[in-house]
Amino acid sequence: MAKDIDPYIFKILLEMFRQEKITDCLGFLSKDENQTHFEKYIIKVKKFEGKYELSSIKNNILSLTKIMGQIQEHDFNNEDYSKSYMKIFRNELISQILKVEKIIKFLKFLVNLTSIDEKFIKCGSISLNLLVEMNVDLTKKCFQNIKIINTSLVGANFFRCNLSGSKFKNVDICGVNLNGAQLFNCKWKNIKIDEINQLQGHSQRVNSVCFSPVGNSIASCSDDSSVRLWDAKTGKLKSVLFYHGIISSVCFQPKGTVLASCCCKSVYLLNIKTGKKISKLEGHTDSVKSVCFSPNGDSIASGSEDQTIRIWENKRRILQSTLKGHNSYVNTLCFSDDSITIASGSMDKTIRLWNCQTGQQQSQIKGLTEQVTSICFSPNGTTLASASWDKTIRLWDVKTGQLKSQLNGHQNGVNSVCFSPDGTRLVSGSNDNTIRLWDTNKGKQITQLNSHKDCVNSVYFSPDGNRLISGSDDKTINLWDVKIGELKSQQNGHSDKVWSVCFSPNGTTLASCSDDKSICFWDGKTGQQNFQLDHHLDRVQSLCFSHDGNTLASGSVDKTIRLWDFKTGIQMFQLKGHDNWVQSVSFSSDDTTLASGSRDQSIRLWDVKKGLQISQLIGHTSWVQSVCFSPSGTILASGSRDETIRLWDVKTGHQKSQLIGHTSWVQSVCFSPNGTILASGSRDETIRLWDVKTGLQKTQLNGHTSWVQSVCFSPNGTILASGSYDKTICLWDVKTGNQKSQLIGHQNWVLSVSFSPDDTTLASGSSDNSIRLWDLKTGYQIKAHNQLLPKFQMPLQISSLLSFNEQAVPITRKLISQYPVFQAAGTLIYKGEYKNYNNTNLKNLLQSKGSYNLENKTELS
Repeated sequence: MAKDIDPYIFKILLEMFRQEKITDCLGFLSKDENQTHFEKYIIKVKKFEGKYELSSIKNNILSLTKIMGQIQEHDFNNEDYSKSYMKIFRNELISQILKVEKIIKFLKFLVNLTSIDEKFIKCGSISLNLLVEMNVDLTKKCFQNIKIINTSLVGANFFRCNLSGSKFKNVDICGVNLNGAQLFNCKWKNIKIDEINQLQGHSQRVNSVCFSPVGNSIASCSDDSSVRLWDAKTGKLKSVLFYHGIISSVCFQPKGTVLASCCCKSVYLLNIKTGKKISKLEGHTDSVKSVCFSPNGDSIASGSEDQTIRIWENKRRILQSTLKGHNSYVNTLCFSDDSITIASGSMDKTIRLWNCQTGQQQSQIKGLTEQVTSICFSPNGTTLASASWDKTIRLWDVKTGQLKSQLNGHQNGVNSVCFSPDGTRLVSGSNDNTIRLWDTNKGKQITQLNSHKDCVNSVYFSPDGNRLISGSDDKTINLWDVKIGELKSQQNGHSDKVWSVCFSPNGTTLASCSDDKSICFWDGKTGQQNFQLDHHLDRVQSLCFSHDGNTLASGSVDKTIRLWDFKTGIQMFQLKGHDNWVQSVSFSSDDTTLASGSRDQSIRLWDVKKGLQISQLIGHTSWVQSVCFSPSGTILASGSRDETIRLWDVKTGHQKSQLIGHTSWVQSVCFSPNGTILASGSRDETIRLWDVKTGLQKTQLNGHTSWVQSVCFSPNGTILASGSYDKTICLWDVKTGNQKSQLIGHQNWVLSVSFSPDDTTLASGSSDNSIRLWDLKTGYQIKAHNQLLPKFQMPLQISSLLSFNEQAVPITRKLISQYPVFQAAGTLIYKGEYKNYNNTNLKNLLQSKGSYNLENKTELS
C-alpha cells in the first residue's frame, strides 16, 4: 500500500531518475545490478539528512517497485477518472484518501513521474485530477515537463507554479488559476476552455443567435433591445444596433449582406456593412416572434403572436401569402434548402412543415412537452433541429418526421438553435444564461459558455469581517472564510429560495429567511442550524437585527412584521397594519423604533418595546422598495417605484423633503456614515447623491448601462459602491463624484454589495450564483523585469525574479463561486504552443487575462 511508504523516498527516486536520464523507471528499479545506483543516492541523502537507515530506504524502494508494477496493469493507468461515468467510483476513492497525507504525496510523485516515464502518463494524469478534486494545495510547486492527457483540471490552483516544458493534450483548464505561473516552451494541444468562446455584451436574456453564411460572423439579439454582430473567430464585437423593444429573432440573408430582425409588430432589414436599417415590413396584427430568409434569398418569412406566418417578397418587400393553422403564437421559422418548404414552431407544442408555393401544410410533428422556441434545418436539409422550453434540443429526420436524437444539458428553457455552415456543430442559447456548442454527429455537448444556475440574493459580512454568509435561490445558506476564500459550511435547512441573510451584531449567530415562510438561526462559527421559526403565513423577504442584538425583525408577504426574542426564539409581537407585502424593515440606531416599507405604498413606524404602531408615513404613490435610518436615527429615507425618495422626521412622522430627479424606480437608498449624504440607486441607470439637510441633489453618478440595484457607503464614508444589472460594480469617490474603478467579473446581474468593517474588502452577490471579494487597495499593473530574458532557464521559484503583486486591482482577489473563472494575471509565457480543440491560439486569451509574452519586447519595458 502507498500509505506504508515513506514519502521522502519519492524525492530520492525522482532525483536519481533525472540524473541517470532514466526513461523506464520500473525496469530500472527491478534490476538487481542497479543496487549500486540506489546506494549511491541513499548514501548522498544519508550524508546530509542523517535520519534514514539504509535498510529502511531499500525496503521502501522494493515496496514502491511492487506498487508501480501493479499500477501499470490497473484501471488506474487506463481509465479516465474525470469522466462522468466514473463519478461514483471517483467520489468513493476521494473519500477514502482525502486526509491520508502519504497517499497525497504519492499522487504528486506520479504526476512528476510523467515528465520521466511515458508509461505513467495516464495514471499521472488521473493523479493530478484527483489532487485538484481534493483541493490539495498545488500552489508554488515545480511541475516542469509533466505530461498530462485526457483529464479535467477545472478549478485547479497553479498560482506561481513552474509548468515550463509541460505537455497537455485533451485537458479541460476551465477556471484554472495560473496567476504568476511560468509557462516556457509548453505544448498544450486540444485544450478545452470555455472563455475562448464566450461572447460578452448583452445585459439581458439572449433570444436568438445565427451564423453568417460563410461562418465568419455571429448575430445575436436580446431583451436588452440590441442586435449585436460578432467576429466568429475572435469573439470580438463588430457592431451593435439598438431598437425600441425586445428583439426576438435574427437571420442572415444567404449572401450575408443583409440581416433581418423583428421587434414588436414589424420586421427590420439591416445593412451589415453600414450597420444601418434598410427597410421595415409591416402587416402583422401582433408581435413578430421569428424571422427567416429563404436560402435563395427571394423570400422572407415571419411568424407572429397573431398565429400566422407571412411570406414576403425580398426584392419588392411586399406580402406574398399568409399561412394559417397554428392555434397559438408562432415562435420560430426556418426554410428548407430548396426554399420550397418552411418549418414553423409554435407555443401549441407542435412543429409544422408547409409548402411555400401552395401555402398548404405538409406535415405536423408532435411529442414536445412545452412550446417550441426555435427550429433550424441542417445545411443538407435532412435534419431539423428544434429547441423547446422543456430544456431540450431535438434533432428530427425531415423525411420521416421521426426523432433522431435528443440533446440534454440546459438547465432552463432553450430559446434558440442554429447549425454551423458545415452542419457539424449546433449552437444553442437558453434561459439558463448559457450558450452551448454541440457536436451533431456524436450528439454530445462540446462546450458550455458562461454557465449559471441560481441567484445569490443576499450577502453579509460578520462584524469582524472574517466571515461571509450568503443566501441563494438554490435554498442553501453558505458560510465562507473570507481570508482564504474557502467554504466553511453549506446548510440546507430551507425548502425554498433564501431571500435575506444577516449576522447578529456580536457575530455569533446567523439569521436567514425564505420563501418557505420560515426564519432559521445558525451558529456563526460552524454554520450548524440552532432553531427554526415558522409563524409567518407566507414567504419572508426581509430581516434585521436590532443594534443590541436582542431582537430580530422579519417582514413577510403575509403583510405582517414580527419581532422575535433572539435568545429564546419566542415571538414578542406581531405587527399588523400594512395592506400588502412588507418589502423592508430597519431598526433605528437606539433600537426603540422599527421602520417598515410595503407594497401598500406606505411606511410605518413601530414602538419596539410596546409592539404598537407609532405613525404611518403617507406620500409615496407606488411600492416602497427600500427604507434606511440615518445614523442618528432622527431621519428615515425611503425609495419607491414612484421614482422619488422621501425623507421623514421620525419623531413627528412628517415628511421633511421629497427628492426628485430619478426617472425610474428607486431600488436602494443608503446614508453616509456621518448622515450628511444620502445615496440612491435607480433603474434609470444612475446613482444620485443628495444633501440630507437641504434635500438638494449634490451630484449624479453616471457609468452603469443598466439598472442600479444596490448602493453602499464604505465605513469611512469616502467610497460608494454600486452594483448593477450591467454585471459590474462601480466604486465612486464620494467627494468628487468621480468613478475610481469598475470591477468586472460577474457574469450576470449584481444584486448586492457590502463593505468589510475594515474598509479593505468589498463583497458582491450576483445572479450568476457567485459571491466575489474585491481588494479595495489601488494596485499597479505588473511589469516583467527587464533583466529577465537572459535568465530564462532558471525556475522562478528559485530566482524570485518576478515581484508578483497578488493584490493588483481591479482583478478579483478571491472568488467564491460554483463556477471558477480562468485567471492568468502575471503569468510569464515564452515560446511554446497553446491551442484549443479547434486550433485557436490561446495566447491572446492569456494576455487578455494579464499574462506576459516574453517574446514581445514591448511587454518588458
